[in-house]
Amino acid sequence: MPDSSPEERSALFVATLTSFMAPFMLSAVNVALPAIQAEFDVDAVALSWIPTAYLLATAVLLVPIGKVADRYGRRKIFTAGLVFYTISSTLIAWVPTVAWLIGMRIVQGFGAAMFITTGMAILSAVFAPERRGRAIGIYVAAVYIGLSLGPFAGGILSQHVGWRSIFLLMLPLGSASIWVTLHFLKREWAERRNLPFDLIGSLLYAMAICALIYGAIGLPAPGAWALVALGVAGIGLFVWREKRAADPIFDIALFQYNRTFALSSLAALINYAATYGVTFLLSLFLQYIKGLSSQNAGIVLVAQPVVMALFSPLAGRLADRIEPRWIATLGMLITAIGLAGLIPLNRDTHIIYIICDLVLLGFGFALFSSPNMSAIMGSVAPHHYGIASGTVATMRLLGQMGSMATAAVVLAHFIGRAPIGPDNYPLFIESTQLIFLVFLLICIPGIYFSFSRGALRKQVPGTE
Repeated sequence: MPDSSPEERSALFVATLTSFMAPFMLSAVNVALPAIQAEFDVDAVALSWIPTAYLLATAVLLVPIGKVADRYGRRKIFTAGLVFYTISSTLIAWVPTVAWLIGMRIVQGFGAAMFITTGMAILSAVFAPERRGRAIGIYVAAVYIGLSLGPFAGGILSQHVGWRSIFLLMLPLGSASIWVTLHFLKREWAERRNLPFDLIGSLLYAMAICALIYGAIGLPAPGAWALVALGVAGIGLFVWREKRAADPIFDIALFQYNRTFALSSLAALINYAATYGVTFLLSLFLQYIKGLSSQNAGIVLVAQPVVMALFSPLAGRLADRIEPRWIATLGMLITAIGLAGLIPLNRDTHIIYIICDLVLLGFGFALFSSPNMSAIMGSVAPHHYGIASGTVATMRLLGQMGSMATAAVVLAHFIGRAPIGPDNYPLFIESTQLIFLVFLLICIPGIYFSFSRGALRKQVPGTE
């Protein structure tokens, strides 16, 4: 943006770069998982923990860290997150065991939560309302560019340099962001310095999420069911606590009294739960069953995010003219059709068929995502924009973790603790078919919730 001030350009640079880094890492690592398994000789369940640990750590911190940033300063938290993320990414390039890898992925997730929560807030604070839309558009585009380049670049790096180089790439990117933040963003943003912090609510939230996800991945073991029950009870206790807290970290009232907000958030949760594990499974399927290299698998997988990047802006513009629920519901329906198309995958499935189905999934997600975000943000008053944005990020991560937990449970049931290999390829194919069926069954209720949210144009924000 050539007419921007130095502070605006600096804020846009660091926010956009970090919005690229996180999705790039997520999608690139999925392609590198077979190479990681080959080096450490781990089973499918342990392999699934490499992306899941990152998502779990991010989700645990995402809600409370926003309140911490409001109290102690968003610039401080943003910078600290970049430091954690950059150091942990660099250390992953030298880990000796998969346990160390998963541990550093947790630290990496903590860092990502810190800059994901504060990056958009800083961008919104720096840019005036009449210029903010363009800046946020660039920010969102960077997310999809990261998703698009991740499988392609991750496949090339994994095949020709080694999977560790993917994590090492974050060193120059993170260092550049830290340098620009420290040298050009001089202001601090902390509007709630004197308000209390709900530590008890934060701990309840973290423990409930950890118990729920860890238990879900351990199913069907008896102890895992107990953890899931503990997690559900913990979420109920967290809701009870937040309804009574003087300054809650999560405003439950929005879900109680704002139907559009509640159902749109639930639709986002369902959409991510039904789609996030697709890349993880297809990465393994293309490399193990179809015999593709990591580079070629990445080229195939890039079809979905490219379509998302191309059509999301169009869907967003349409949502300004047409009721968002109509476009979002159509997107959810197309996504369900795409998931149904993946159920019969087998050894004889042609690569072109998989690419076409990924294009369909990407188109459906593009039609759903932007209008759904428009419905969420348009259903609340301006003083709730921060909470609404944080809720979307939380729903996204919880959905992603639920998707990975579903895949891990089914893989554990069919394959157990054995590494994926020629002896269990038939079981792996059978498990992927079942997982895609479960994803479809998860997606179908999302169509109903997306349509039932009501008409946004008739709602008057500010009454909730």
